[in-house]
Amino acid sequence: MSADEKFLDRVLTMEVGRCTEAAAVAASTMIGHGDKEGADQAAVTALRDAFNKLHIQGTVVIGEGERDEAPMLYIGEKVGLGDGPKVDIALDPLEGTTLTAKAMSNALAVVAMAQGGTLLHAPDVYMDKIACGPGYPEGVIDLDASVEDNISSLAKAKNVGTDDITLCILDRERHQPLIDGARKMGSRVFLIPDGDVAGVFHTTESHTGIDLYVGQGGAPEGVLAAAALRCVGGQMQGRLHFRNDDERGRAERIGITDLNRKYGLMDLASGDVIFAATGVTNGTMLDGVKWERGHVSTHTVVMRSKTGTVRYIRARTRR
Repeated sequence: MSADEKFLDRVLTMEVGRCTEAAAVAASTMIGHGDKEGADQAAVTALRDAFNKLHIQGTVVIGEGERDEAPMLYIGEKVGLGDGPKVDIALDPLEGTTLTAKAMSNALAVVAMAQGGTLLHAPDVYMDKIACGPGYPEGVIDLDASVEDNISSLAKAKNVGTDDITLCILDRERHQPLIDGARKMGSRVFLIPDGDVAGVFHTTESHTGIDLYVGQGGAPEGVLAAAALRCVGGQMQGRLHFRNDDERGRAERIGITDLNRKYGLMDLASGDVIFAATGVTNGTMLDGVKWERGHVSTHTVVMRSKTGTVRYIRARTRR
């Protein structure tokens, strides 16, 4: 085992969790204030500060936008102390800015870190996605199949009826055909207002009751979700969706030539992946940040693809 591999194994996994904790705590000070930009900026600043304490040569490949659009944690930004392993970083300092501003459930601080060159450099465009959790035969879901066929396939693999399948879908008008198709099959539909990293993340744990995620959301969030699935198993497919020539140009500028490609899980996140998420507001998977007299409490999940280890961490820090 190389020095870099030992570092990734013994130190960096837990440090990534500390980074998302810092972002979540900072964002939590803005819960319910109606200022989603302020909440996001608080998380970004705290996360950048935390990264720059790590012994890594980090490059942000999924960030807050292109350099001219984002003052920090932009795509291509270098972070870390510059004396450790070379890593790609995908991040969403605050997934659910509106959820935080309105004190709604399931806001998260999310980071994925992997060996350099192994995370898809996804442009800031939409992506059509489908995902399920672990334990099913390969190919049980297919992005090009109808929602009805995917429900039937998953129900058969699970040995249940289609009325025992639950889908998670972003509550958007564009998804109405998916919602109607699922309900026609007798399946339950769990609608979420925002946060499709959390939506895919729900499929990884049986206690959430979510079997399948379908719909169109952000491509950067698709890479983050794929990183989580890589750590626990599961399946995911995605295809970039372009609304205009500017978005196509954005993809071409970062080297994507096949604009119609259907990406599998390993295409999105292929290396030794570390994934961490900390709850900002209370959610299905993670509790939110709690401020109490003299200390603050956090709830974090940290996962690694190489070992399949999933750690849920409850931390209390003096303030």
